[in-house]
Amino acid sequence: MFNSLDWAIVALYCIGIISLATYVSRTKAGTERSAEDYFLAGRSLPWWAIGASLIAANISAEQIIGMSGQGFIVGMAIAVWELTAAIALIVMAKFFLPLFLEKRIYTMPQFLEQRFDKRVSLVLSFFWLTVYIFINLTAVLWLGSLAINTLTGLSLENGLILLAILSLAYSLSGGLKAVAMTDIVQVVLLIFGGLAVSYIALDKISEGNGIFNGLGIVYSAMPEKFDMILSPDNPSYNNLPGVWILIGAGVWIGHFAYWGFNQYITQRALGAKSVREAQKGVMFAAYLKLLMPLVIVLPGICAAMLFPVLEKSDQAYPTMMSLLPNGLLGLTFAALIAAIVSSLASMTNSISTIFTMDVYRSFARTDVAQSKLISIGRSAVVLSLLTAVLLAKPLLGSSDEIFQYIQNFTGMFTPGILVIFLVALFWKKATTMSVLVAAILSVSMSAFITYTFPEFPYIHRMGIVFFASGFGCYLTTLAQGYLDQEKAIDLNGIDFSTSKAFNINTLVVVSVLAVVYGVFW
Repeated sequence: MFNSLDWAIVALYCIGIISLATYVSRTKAGTERSAEDYFLAGRSLPWWAIGASLIAANISAEQIIGMSGQGFIVGMAIAVWELTAAIALIVMAKFFLPLFLEKRIYTMPQFLEQRFDKRVSLVLSFFWLTVYIFINLTAVLWLGSLAINTLTGLSLENGLILLAILSLAYSLSGGLKAVAMTDIVQVVLLIFGGLAVSYIALDKISEGNGIFNGLGIVYSAMPEKFDMILSPDNPSYNNLPGVWILIGAGVWIGHFAYWGFNQYITQRALGAKSVREAQKGVMFAAYLKLLMPLVIVLPGICAAMLFPVLEKSDQAYPTMMSLLPNGLLGLTFAALIAAIVSSLASMTNSISTIFTMDVYRSFARTDVAQSKLISIGRSAVVLSLLTAVLLAKPLLGSSDEIFQYIQNFTGMFTPGILVIFLVALFWKKATTMSVLVAAILSVSMSAFITYTFPEFPYIHRMGIVFFASGFGCYLTTLAQGYLDQEKAIDLNGIDFSTSKAFNINTLVVVSVLAVVYGVFW
């Protein structure tokens, strides 16, 4: 259990991260911070900050705790969401980023307003605000407070409040620059903490004979936990339906919608110095993704060996942390807190950006001063976190396997979102009405299939809904005359080329994935 050394390390981490955020957020005397400075770090982020921040924004409690819990139940097959994300990141860097950076946008809804009109922008703005606050923020806060409770005994309610306050303390004043720069520290701690848990667990399993002996023992005792592709008789097949998890449309729909068009992910790349700098940062993130199964999933598999009976699978990672010696426990706990607060800060920064730049400005009757925009953005941060703290327990208190819950719920919307952005980017004939039809079809069909056929794998549902929404978009466009739209993007003016280094690294990443799935099929 925690002792004074662990608490001292956690306290030093909190003081250090707030101090670093304050330092990088300072402004020169006599200058006023602009909305671009606050929401996009003045478009000055270097590649290493972008890559680290992408991972820190993505890897939070729902991944560390939720995916470790799935590792406890399913095994390494759940790592498909981490490993294949590397491919999605590369596609995003090559084909999506050049278009977005050319437009110099603040938000994804702003891009849709430029391509279509304000109706589409507002529909997507309200959708993202709803999902970020009621799904993402609540899940991160609840799972984070659950981990704190397991390790320290602090009440769940106080854990929620502590995480919210810590997130506000380092992100509220500094905006995206404070978030991105501190994320470098967060990612180092996150990877170190996860690898430390795996190392200690495997060494304990081998009774001090080393991690490779420990890994061999785990593999011999539970070989099914290392299957990357589940067989139809596996109890988790509905969530991870065999080879279709790789060659089916569902996972890729989720990946491209999340990594390509999700505001709190893409916002980091939108703050880049240049397209090339953004692409280097995204490639860095792709490599980090290849490490995540060892950081996140392996501890859950080890928990199945050491603690085969747990009240809830989401207790696997916090329980494994209890194996760590004091001092290292405090450092690893700080790493978990780092992952949680960095994601909270990323989400709330994106909530404030969308609300301020897309919703508030749309209804403002006059031009709004830069200082007023920043003030509105900060208020949105506080209100969104307060809402999530109040709703976390009522919404998620009785849920298990929260990672799959999030995937299933967001999968109701992502097919339509992907259709909307793909036709916005690459199809000149897409109309405002056609993408609104796609959005309506995505939600209505997803709900119908979910409640009519509850046993139908949501991965397959996403594929069906995606193609149906796309077909609905096409038919609507056909009915409206099938003409090139005035606001369509001229792709001839966009440079999609990538550097030689980017292309070589793409080949390396794809080869690594081919070997992993070839060996552990």
